[in-house]
Amino acid sequence: MALAESRIEIPESLQSQVFGQFDSYLKKIERTLNVTVISRDGALRIVGAGSAPEGARKVLEDLTQIAQAGREITQQNVDYDLSLALEHQDGGVSEVSSDVICHTVSGKPVCPKTYGQKGYVDAIRNHMITFGIGPAGTGKTYLAMAMAITAFKSEDVSRIIMTRPAIEAGEKLGFLPGDLQSKVDPYLRPLYDALYQIMGADSCAKNLEKGLIEVAPLAYMRGRTLDNAFIILDEAQNTTPAQMKMFLTRIGFGSKVIITGDLTQKDLPFESKSGLEIAVDVLKKIDDIAFCHLTSKDVVRHPLVQKIVQAYEAYEKKHDTELRKRDRDYPRSGRERRGAGREGHPGRP
Repeated sequence: MALAESRIEIPESLQSQVFGQFDSYLKKIERTLNVTVISRDGALRIVGAGSAPEGARKVLEDLTQIAQAGREITQQNVDYDLSLALEHQDGGVSEVSSDVICHTVSGKPVCPKTYGQKGYVDAIRNHMITFGIGPAGTGKTYLAMAMAITAFKSEDVSRIIMTRPAIEAGEKLGFLPGDLQSKVDPYLRPLYDALYQIMGADSCAKNLEKGLIEVAPLAYMRGRTLDNAFIILDEAQNTTPAQMKMFLTRIGFGSKVIITGDLTQKDLPFESKSGLEIAVDVLKKIDDIAFCHLTSKDVVRHPLVQKIVQAYEAYEKKHDTELRKRDRDYPRSGRERRGAGREGHPGRP
């Protein structure tokens, strides 16, 4: 394939940010897209095969726009822009991250970082009920919290209610010491963490004391009608179908609801059906309910988390394919195996 060339000019004052410490970002762009970047006469020449130079130019251009906007360039920004370039897609991080939802107590802007997250945020704005479904690290809960706090501060709603089912993640916690609140707080800690980071501990404590912000287990929702509230149900994959129905029928006038969950991390008893799975199937044709499916591409934690999620997805896909093939080749043994898992054996067949 013939070599191609592309050019871009980056202001000298921004080059250290765009190139990264010790040119780490620039080296990663060269390595990933198999291009060579040459600095000459105040401009960058990008040489490579086919469309690779143009892809590298778009990545560098997008990183430059982030730096010009005064925002920090992270490794995750570079990785996401590179993934778009490899898929020959237009756009980049600068486009999605310009949608600032709010600022943390330390002044850091809270904004979507991928197109999947941008679609999630837009769905929350435009729908009464939004389901955010995806793997760990995709910002489902954090962005939902940011949207809730923004609506609360602008007085679009009069209170924030956050809830999650109190289910152990594969271990029994036993009889925890303390009063009832002390017993349920460990299950709700992730919600408190996001709340403190965005709103601040003092403001959060005052609103919690006044009852304007409520963090409670899902069981506490029974029998209530939740009017004029921003309601977040976290870890919804651990709800039973009855719990999900109970929660959805609590919604009153003037309320907005976000339901988040990861169907690959259920902590329910083996072969129990998740309320989130049932809800996706039952409610998919109802207007004003949005379903946003985030993927490993939307993971914004440490880059290693994205690789872990992808590795598990590949393993589970391979495992499911092998099981289907085994059941197809030996249908009777497949039925017996599934029956044994239901009736006799507590673990996976």
